[in-house]
Amino acid sequence: MKVIDLHQSQKEIIALALENNRQAQQKIYMQFAPKMLSVCRQYIKDLHHAEDIMITAFMKMFTHLKNFEHKGSFEGWIRKIMVNECISAIRVHKKVSFLEEEYYYEESFNPIESHLNVDDIQFLIDALPDGYRMIFNLYSIEGYKHREIAALLGINEGTSKSQLSHAKKMLQEQIAKRNNFEVSYTSVD
Repeated sequence: MKVIDLHQSQKEIIALALENNRQAQQKIYMQFAPKMLSVCRQYIKDLHHAEDIMITAFMKMFTHLKNFEHKGSFEGWIRKIMVNECISAIRVHKKVSFLEEEYYYEESFNPIESHLNVDDIQFLIDALPDGYRMIFNLYSIEGYKHREIAALLGINEGTSKSQLSHAKKMLQEQIAKRNNFEVSYTSVD
């Protein structure tokens, strides 16, 4: 049995994983699983379902590891697989609908100003309708452009913009409600 050096380069570990070296595969999994679970959790409300999807995506990643060309970051490549697997799972389990609207408005959105912690923000994002949440995550977190989102989801670019606009508005309203509740709660003391 070949022992893996803790300080091997990423290319060496990927090469070993390509040869079905279980220790190398485990090392990759252990390194990236926490971040990738977080990615899956952004799209999937239920933690256990998100874990299942993450594991399925890792299996796909190992199956297609030969396709990684060492152009760009390995983590980014894995992340893209995770996002695509989440979108596929949502499509299979739910019929996500997008309102075909060309109307949208762009407002600044800064959840940091509300003094919410990460769990509070995730809770608010989870409360968004599936389509809004998916587009909000793809645009605001993953950095996709509207044209890329439209191609990925098979919708119009204007629909992507509209869904993002509605998602931001809903989040702002929820944050304002929380802030008003906190202010009124603390002023009662």
